Amino acid sequence: MPGPPSARSGRPSTPFVRALTAAVLATAALIIAANTGPARATETSPATPAVQQAEGR
Repeated sequence: MPGPPSARSGRPSTPFVRALTAAVLATAALIIAANTGPARATETSPATPAVQQAEGR
């Protein structure tokens, strides 16, 4: 019969802390990326369309 369970210290293990930190950082990065939206264009005026309409239409 096994003895009484040993008391755990109140401090989490190093691998657990590293995994938890990585999970929190990954979650924060995903939230930030989702909220940034599309990149803005650097030009102030719209680009000239490459395809021109045929005359007479």
